[in-house]
Amino acid sequence: MSTLAVFDRLATLADPIRGRLLLALERQELAVNELRSALQLPQSTVSRHLKVLAEEGWIGSRPSGTSNWYRMSAREMDAEARRLWQVVRDQFADSPAARRDTERIKSVIAARQSRSQEFFATGAGQWDRVRAELFGSGVEWLALMGLLNPDWVVADLGTGTGQLASTLAPMVGRVMAIDESAAMLEAASKRLRGIGNVELKRGALESLPIESGSVDLALTLLVLHYLAEPSRAIEEASRILKPGGRLVVVDMMPHERAEYRETMGHQWLGFDSDLLTRWFREAGLVRPSYRPVSPQPNVKGPLLFVAAAAKPQQRETIHDDDTDRSPSVRRR
Repeated sequence: MSTLAVFDRLATLADPIRGRLLLALERQELAVNELRSALQLPQSTVSRHLKVLAEEGWIGSRPSGTSNWYRMSAREMDAEARRLWQVVRDQFADSPAARRDTERIKSVIAARQSRSQEFFATGAGQWDRVRAELFGSGVEWLALMGLLNPDWVVADLGTGTGQLASTLAPMVGRVMAIDESAAMLEAASKRLRGIGNVELKRGALESLPIESGSVDLALTLLVLHYLAEPSRAIEEASRILKPGGRLVVVDMMPHERAEYRETMGHQWLGFDSDLLTRWFREAGLVRPSYRPVSPQPNVKGPLLFVAAAAKPQQRETIHDDDTDRSPSVRRR
């Protein structure tokens, strides 16, 4: 890196507000309003500094509904930029302002999660009807596109009311049904009463209460869009899979229904093939696939996809061109 480039980067990082913004965006994705709340600054000030950081390549953004979501571009940084940021970070991280920002960010993330929890706490009894109205009946079968082995241990991640777990139980050796919502688990326990090979556990998908390398198949059905960090849930799913085990994800394709954030606590407005493929690979999974699903008649919700990837067998490696896509979602 030239001396001039170093000084240009130092000039970008010299402003304390930009340092605080990078600290805030280092570990989580945040919208402008969330950053304004966390840093206690006017929106115009936050937007102006975000523009500088984006132009210099320190942060990236993605549109979602009517908002842009920002995160530090740590993976795209060159080695010199990472070293420079580490030096600057060490100066900012322990400052009183940064510590206050950290505490306010925790409150921002908690407020996001509370919207999901509030929806489930009040809507557990009618969730089956709501889901069928949005996506059609029998949607749980979309996760069963692969063959099921009767000896398999299957993890139903985000089991909800246990509908998928009850469908899987007769077909496999054991089902581990995980959900973070106490209200959902209570509804699931009623549905699953008397089914001996289903184990219900309360836990976050980003920190699963399941032993590493113990699961043949992990399934997430219409769950990832409720999470602040879906990539962490995919990493956890990878951790619990046996070599050769598979992760199957059924969720919404990208859409514009921003009202879902407020009415049902959705944090993501769908996922495209490139994003899912990148998260699979970063989690150490191979042979990723992403297939749109034809909608059922009269359903009101967005289009769905089914995606899958596998835990590598010994000496199996990840290749850039190993993604299986339907023609409608291939890169152009």
